[in-house]
Amino acid sequence: MAQIHSIAEAEMQHHEKRAQLLDAAEKMVPRLRERIGEAAALQRLPDETIQEMQAAGFFKILQPKRYGGLEMAPKDFFDVQIKLAEGCMSTAWVLGVVAIHNWQLALYPEQAQQDVWGEDDSTLISSSYMPVGKVTPVEGGYQLSGHWQFSSGSKHCKWAFLGGMVPPAKEGEAPDYRTFLVPRSDYDIVDNWDVSGLEGTGSHDIVVDSKFVPEHRTHRALDGFNCNSPGNVENSAPLYHIPFGQIFVRAVCSSSIGALQAAVNEYVKINRERVGLNDGKKVSMDPGAQFAVAKTRATIDECITIMYRNFDIMLEHAANGEVLDIDDRLKMRFDAAQVATRCGDCINELFQFSGAQGIFRDHPLNRAWLDINAGRTHVANNIGKFGRNLGGTMMGLENEDTFL
Repeated sequence: MAQIHSIAEAEMQHHEKRAQLLDAAEKMVPRLRERIGEAAALQRLPDETIQEMQAAGFFKILQPKRYGGLEMAPKDFFDVQIKLAEGCMSTAWVLGVVAIHNWQLALYPEQAQQDVWGEDDSTLISSSYMPVGKVTPVEGGYQLSGHWQFSSGSKHCKWAFLGGMVPPAKEGEAPDYRTFLVPRSDYDIVDNWDVSGLEGTGSHDIVVDSKFVPEHRTHRALDGFNCNSPGNVENSAPLYHIPFGQIFVRAVCSSSIGALQAAVNEYVKINRERVGLNDGKKVSMDPGAQFAVAKTRATIDECITIMYRNFDIMLEHAANGEVLDIDDRLKMRFDAAQVATRCGDCINELFQFSGAQGIFRDHPLNRAWLDINAGRTHVANNIGKFGRNLGGTMMGLENEDTFL
C-alpha cells in the first residue's frame, strides 16, 4: 500500500508541476508578442525573455534532477514549447534547441556535467551539429578548429556543442562523429544573423581556432544511437535512454505547431465577419478559406497526436530496457520531418486566403508566415530526404540515415 501511495503522490506532484509550467507559458504569450519587434531588431531574444524562461523552469524540464532539473517527460516539455510559440516562434525555437542540450549533456561523462553545472545549474548550451570541425587526436583528447553556422541562442549561452568527425584510427575504418563540448572562452561568435523569419533566434556563426577538448567533453553519436551513453551510469531514467536523433529533431519542428495555432486563431477572429473589398462577400463564405481553416485544425491535432504517441512508444521501450528498432525509428524520423512542411502548407493557404492584407508586416499572419517557412528550411525538416529513405528501406534498399 505504501508503494501505491508513493506512486499516486508522485503522479499528483507531476500533474501539479505540469500545470504550473503550462500556466506560466500561457501567461508569457502576450509579453512575447509584444517583444517580437525587439527580438527581430536585436537579432536575438531580449534578455528579459531568457530570464523569464529561466525563472519558470522551462530550460530544466528535461534536465537531470541531480543537477536541479525537473526530469519530466518529453510531452511536458513540448507542450510548453508549443504554447510559447503561440506568442513568438523564435522564443520557442531557442527554448527547444537549448533545453534539449540539457538533455544531451546528461548523456556525457559525469565530469562534463560537473564542468557545466557544477557551480551554476542554470548554465545554458548552444550548438551547431554540422560535422565541419577539423579534429586532431592528441594526448587526453582532441585539438578542434572550425567555423560552424546556425547556433541558435548562442549569445545567451556559456558553452557550445559543436560537431566534428574523429579520423579513423586505422585505414578502412569509419570516422567517428562526435559532439564536442566547448566553453565560451574558446570560441568566437560571428554576429551575422541577418535573415527574414526567425530573426529572434540569434543563430549566429561560431568559430574555434585550435582549442583543446578533453575526451570527457565529447559524446559519440554511436552511443546516442545505441541509447547507451557514459552519462547513463548516473542518469538511468528511461528519459535518457531514448534515441538522441528522435528527440532533437522535435525541437526544430514543434514550434511550427504553436505558431500555426496562433495564426489560425487570429485568422478566424479577423475573418469571421470581414467582408472582401472586391466582391462584398463575407470571407467566411469562401470555400477556400473554410477548407484552409479546417485543414489547419486537423493538421495541428495530427502532428501533436503522432508526436506524443511516438514518445510513448520510445519511453515504453526504454523502461523495458529495449532499444527501438530501425524500422520504427525511420518511420518516426519521417513523422518529425513532416511537421514543418505540413504546418508550412497550412500557413501558406491561410496567407493566400487573407488577401492582400496579409502582406503588411503588422498583420497577425505575416509573422507566422515568415517564421514557419523559415523553420521548414532546417535540414532536419527535409521531408523529401527522410521520406525517400523510409520508402527505400521498405522496398529493400539500405538505410542512408544515421541520425535516428
